[in-house]
Amino acid sequence: MNIEKKLGLVVDVETTGLGPDRDEIIELALKLFSYREDTGEVIEIIEKDSFLREPLSITAKRNYSGAYRIHGIPYEMVEGKRFFDEKIKTYFERTETVFAHNASFDRSFLYRMYPEVNDLKWYCTMRSIPWKGYGFPNSKLLTLLEAHDITNHQTHRALDDITYLMELLKQTSPRGTLYLKDVISGRPMRKYQPEPPKRKSVYY
Repeated sequence: MNIEKKLGLVVDVETTGLGPDRDEIIELALKLFSYREDTGEVIEIIEKDSFLREPLSITAKRNYSGAYRIHGIPYEMVEGKRFFDEKIKTYFERTETVFAHNASFDRSFLYRMYPEVNDLKWYCTMRSIPWKGYGFPNSKLLTLLEAHDITNHQTHRALDDITYLMELLKQTSPRGTLYLKDVISGRPMRKYQPEPPKRKSVYY
């Protein structure tokens, strides 16, 4: 039987804060995998990578200490590091479908560094699945991981998060389909529309 396989990419970023115009990515993890489009079954992990980088802007550096309380990545770990852009771009070139939990956040940051990601089909695993309709209290990743006995601890490190997310997408939903199938059965997100730069007021 000829099984139609597709390539998908799971991504996650850790940042210096919540604003893509003032904060920066400090960690990026990517996992390229093949899956069956008809069932949503994950077939094989093809390649994975994780990268660290030092933030460059004064604002991002100033915000680092606040973000550290969440991701726990000491500044010394990112100091002097930079992303291997050529390698990262090969991931985006090999697929047209990207998955992330709270994808609007990840995409808004990645767009600043790699605008080509806006040409890909993005799916949000947090919003594309009716988690509350399935009886879960919320759509937070840790809540869902605990409910499916995957883990009861979230490190907020990018590679850990996408590894756990992939395990979640392999699980069967209450209606008998794999969660990945739930996601790809819906429409991809609209293209990202960055906010235009604010115009300075002119006084006469």
